[in-house]
Order: sequence, then structure tokens, then C-alpha cells
Amino acid sequence: MGAPAHLPGDDRVVANARLTAAVAVALLVLLAAEGATIPFIGGLLGPHIFIGMLLIPPVLAKLGSTGYRFARYYSDSPAYVRRGPPHIALRSLAPGVVLTTLALFGTGVALLLQGPPDDTMRFAHKLAFIAWVALMSLHVLGHLLELPGLASADWRRGGAGVRGARLRVAVLAAAILAGVALALVTEPLASGWLSG
Repeated sequence: MGAPAHLPGDDRVVANARLTAAVAVALLVLLAAEGATIPFIGGLLGPHIFIGMLLIPPVLAKLGSTGYRFARYYSDSPAYVRRGPPHIALRSLAPGVVLTTLALFGTGVALLLQGPPDDTMRFAHKLAFIAWVALMSLHVLGHLLELPGLASADWRRGGAGVRGARLRVAVLAAAILAGVALALVTEPLASGWLSG
């Protein structure tokens, strides 16, 4: 007797994948905007800092959703075990992606809090960025084909058959709004960098 085509916990696995993908798409758009400031950093330092702070809550949401999948899989949750782990190449990249992400945002926040000049921290931020871009590019390429279908599923009528679509959209919206609020609240800290 074969296993049923659809088991109760499987919707939660799909829901997690959809949330992860939706946050990933939002991050790609925001990261593209952040990246556009880099060649003109002298004149666009203000937007660079603002977008960088805005990115923090969505990045935390992405780390949370992927961390949840990781924890559920390695704690032997049947639905997550049935889904299986990511490809071995993506699993191998994951620790580096997480560490460089934390280093990139950590050094960025440290620069903002310390104010100029801090050449050591600036160098660390640039170094973290170079390592992060290399690993993140591979990470994005590894998920590129599945991303559009997963990310758009909750925006289709009825959430394409998986309950909780409104909640997932609300989580994404909340992460972005929290990012805007964080960027606005920390904007005065950038004044030292912008007046120099």
C-alpha cells in the first residue's frame, strides 16, 4: 500500500517554501537597489545606508524561514524529511552564506554606530561584501528556477491550495515595514557619514 499523495504536514512545508521564496524575491529587489548605490557611493551614501538598514528585517525573516526548515528537517519532522534537504551543493554553501550575511550587515551596522572615520571596519565591510557576493550569487543561481513559481503562488487566487497565504503575505509586508521603520529611526546616525 503506497503513501497518500498529500499528507497533513506537507502543506506546512510548502507554506514555508513559499514564504522563503517571497522574502527572497523582495530581497533581490532591495539588494539590486542597494547594489546600484555602490558605484556612486560618494553621492549615494545616504540611500546606501537607508536601504542597508531597511534590509535587516527582511534578511532576518529569510534566515528565520530557512532556519526553521533546517531545524525541522534535522529534528526528523516527517513532512520535512519527505521533502528532503536542499541539493548538497546548496547545503555546502549555506554556512558561508549565513556567515557572510551576518558579517556584511554586522560590519555595516558597526560602521553606522561608530561613525567616521573607521578604516578598519570599512575594510572589513568591503571584504565581507566581496565574500558575500560570491556565495550569494551561487545561492541565487541554485534557486533561480523554483523561485518564480513559489514566490507568486500566494498572490494567485486562493493561495494556490495552501492555507495561510494571507498570513505569509502579511509576514512579508511586516518585514518590509519594519525595515522602513528601522531605516527611519536610524537615519540620524548616518549624519556623521553624510556630513564628512
